[in-house]
Amino acid sequence: MRNLLRLDDWSPADVEEVFRLADAYRDGSGPTFDGSAVMFFPPTSLRTRVSFERGAALMGLQPIVFPSETLDKSEALADVARYLEPWADVLIVRHGDIDVLEQLAEAAALPVVNAMTDVNHPCEVLSDLYAIRERSELDGQRFLFVGGDGNVARAWQEAAQMLGLDLTQCCPVDLAVPGAVWTDDLDTAVRTADVILTDGFGEHAAELRPYQVTAAHLDSAPAGVLLNPCPPFTRGEEVSADADEHPAFVGHRFKAALLPVQQAIMAFAIGSS
Repeated sequence: MRNLLRLDDWSPADVEEVFRLADAYRDGSGPTFDGSAVMFFPPTSLRTRVSFERGAALMGLQPIVFPSETLDKSEALADVARYLEPWADVLIVRHGDIDVLEQLAEAAALPVVNAMTDVNHPCEVLSDLYAIRERSELDGQRFLFVGGDGNVARAWQEAAQMLGLDLTQCCPVDLAVPGAVWTDDLDTAVRTADVILTDGFGEHAAELRPYQVTAAHLDSAPAGVLLNPCPPFTRGEEVSADADEHPAFVGHRFKAALLPVQQAIMAFAIGSS
C-alpha cells in the first residue's frame, strides 16, 4: 500500500515516478480510472481542495467530499477505512492530527494521502519541487526557507532529507526545526540562495518580523533567484509588498503545478495498492 503521510517515508524513485506521471497529466496523457476518491477537507481549504477535486474528476475518479470533522468520532478509524474500501480507491485527508491519517493507513484497506496536517504538508512541497524542477534540476539548487518551525518547514525538511536537498532555514534559533541546517543572518543567507521559500509568521509574528523578505534581499541574491511564498501569504509580514512585484516572485504561477501533481499522487497511490 503506497501512502503519502510523510515525504521522508518515500524514496527519490517514488518522487521521480510521481513527476513522470505529473508530466503525463500536464500533457493530457495521464492514466484514467473508473472509481472514486473520498476526501476530507475543512471549509477553509482552497487551492489543495480545488486541485484534488478537479484533478480527480479529470482522471475519471468521482470526488466524494466530507468535512474533516467527519473523522472525529468514536468509531475506530481502521473500521472507517475498511467500510469505505468497497466504494473508494483512495483517501485524501486534510486533518490537523496526523495520528488520524496514520490510523486510517494502518488498516491497509486504501491508500491514504496527506493533504495537510499540523505537522507537515507533503503535497504542497512536492508541487513546488515539480515546478522548480521544470526550470532547473534540483541537484545543485540552494534552498533557503525563511520562517519558523511549522508544517511547511517540516515538510521541506522531510523533502531535504529524502532527496538530499541543500536546504537552510533562516529564523531565530528557538524557532528552528530540530535537526535543520540553520542561520539567523537573513542578509547573508539570501546572497547564496537560488530558491527562497517562506511561510506565514502566525503566532510568532513579533519574533519573525526581522525576517521579512524584501525586494532589496532579492536584488542581492544570485541572478535567477526564485521567491516562492507558501500561500496564503501576507504582504507586509513574511514578504514585503515590493517583493511580490519583483521578477523573482513565482508564487501564483507555480501553484498551477498543483493540478498535475495531485493527479500524479493519486495515480501513484492507486497504482501501487
